[in-house]
Amino acid sequence: MNPKDRSRYEARAAVLKSMAHPTRLYIVEALSGGERNVRELTDRIGADISTVSKHLSVLRNAGIIRDEKRGAQVFYSLVVPCVLNFFSCVETVLDERAREQAGWVR
Repeated sequence: MNPKDRSRYEARAAVLKSMAHPTRLYIVEALSGGERNVRELTDRIGADISTVSKHLSVLRNAGIIRDEKRGAQVFYSLVVPCVLNFFSCVETVLDERAREQAGWVR
């Protein structure tokens, strides 16, 4: 693999790694319905603000979400909603795996 390709794969891996946590996957899905502030996300997740903020920071640093400060509140939204297509693909993999494990292999 040449250095340019390696760099591209490393960048892809970084984006995927940033979502590799159940809470962060939940945050991405929650933001699919529109922007949310930290309090809304904290209430939905059931975790303290510092924990949710840390997860938000990981997603923001990966370029998946953006933040916008309005007064004392910070609102988060998806940068590119196409990341949700990944969820559909993952669900297809999980369904196929379940079929294989149940003996429904094609």
